[in-house]
Amino acid sequence: QVRLLESGGGLVQAGDSLRLSCVASGRAFNSMGWFRQAPGKEREFVASITYSGSGKYYADSVKGRFTISRDNAKNTVYLQMNSLKSEDAAVYYCAARRSTTQATGASMWDYWGQGTQVTVSS
Repeated sequence: QVRLLESGGGLVQAGDSLRLSCVASGRAFNSMGWFRQAPGKEREFVASITYSGSGKYYADSVKGRFTISRDNAKNTVYLQMNSLKSEDAAVYYCAARRSTTQATGASMWDYWGQGTQVTVSS
């Protein structure tokens, strides 16, 4: 059974950093990524990474501040978030995709975690 389990969310102040982790069990995935959803908004793409780690993709809103990485030996993907802003506050979801091609649409991803809350106070 496939399961994605996120951790690392919390309450921080603007300008602080957080690192999210997501452990995948059941199988390895070609693509893993992070999405977020703020209250009243649609789920939006944040970042994704290929199996080798050579391909990394970011939403424009987080480029230069967030870094995605993965450790295949641990079947874990990370999201290092620096210089957090109030607009980064959301529930962050880990996602996995069987395909090797990257996609930013939430409907293109096959598996989802339950989400972890990130709150940023200004």
